[in-house]
Amino acid sequence: MVPQRPDKVVPAILLSLLAIVLFDFMGLIVKHLSEDYSAAELSAYRNFFGLIPSAIVLFSSRQWHQKGRLMRMHQWELACLRGVITAMAQFLFYLSLGRLAFATASTITYSNALFMTALAVPLLSERVGLARWLAVGVGFLGVVMIVGPTGENFTYDALLPLGAAFLYALSGVMARMMDQSVPSPLINLYSTVVSCGGAVLLTLLTGGFSVLDGSRDLGWIVAMGCLGGSAVLALVVSFRMTEQSNLAPFNYFGILIAFVFGWAFFGEAPIDDLFPGAFLIATGGLLIVWRERRLRQTKTAHALNAD
Repeated sequence: MVPQRPDKVVPAILLSLLAIVLFDFMGLIVKHLSEDYSAAELSAYRNFFGLIPSAIVLFSSRQWHQKGRLMRMHQWELACLRGVITAMAQFLFYLSLGRLAFATASTITYSNALFMTALAVPLLSERVGLARWLAVGVGFLGVVMIVGPTGENFTYDALLPLGAAFLYALSGVMARMMDQSVPSPLINLYSTVVSCGGAVLLTLLTGGFSVLDGSRDLGWIVAMGCLGGSAVLALVVSFRMTEQSNLAPFNYFGILIAFVFGWAFFGEAPIDDLFPGAFLIATGGLLIVWRERRLRQTKTAHALNAD
């Protein structure tokens, strides 16, 4: 195990925050283009441009070069299934951006951390204690408050980002099911290729591609792909610089950033819809992060005592 250098934690946090901002800018473009292009089309364009950063990350991976630059993997079926699930998650999330307030759609997707904890039990055979189940419960209470299934203003569109969060979480858990010897960038490339193909197929099944409305829309689409790709690169680099548990608490700044962006670019300020639900989602996620760090520290201490 390669020791982490403390001086890399702060740059890693800054990169992860940059990734959140870039993803939100990408989401703003998706919402802007949703008036003229379907969610399936936008997902296809996003994945097509996502192939470039995926390939860059793979070819810059030291682990991949050390293993002989192999492009085959024995769990390719699982990697491809993960790509299909990711394409479905993108479709639901992009669809929600066109129908809901930007901050509302973005905030609900932050419940993916709660879903990942719950899915780890049947899929990874992990034991989740009472503390983490309580954290999941707090987070889901926040989701219910935002979705408002019993309220007068409830709309089924609010279930779209919730479905996307579940599928994103399933994709994350499936990544952990992959053989540890397989380089992560290779898994990501497989998934991106399949996601692109799946999004293209979904587009063809739901009416096909629209004619681009001039060079301006083409520029927005290219920018959408570049922003998403750059965000992925920033996340990959940040994950290599420090443990993910050091970055996870800062992810919830994305809720505030999404709110500010939605207000600045679309004049949306869904304060009554988001709070206190958004606070509970962040609290539940942070409690899970805190508990996992405590468990990791306990295991490390036991291992050192055993030595």
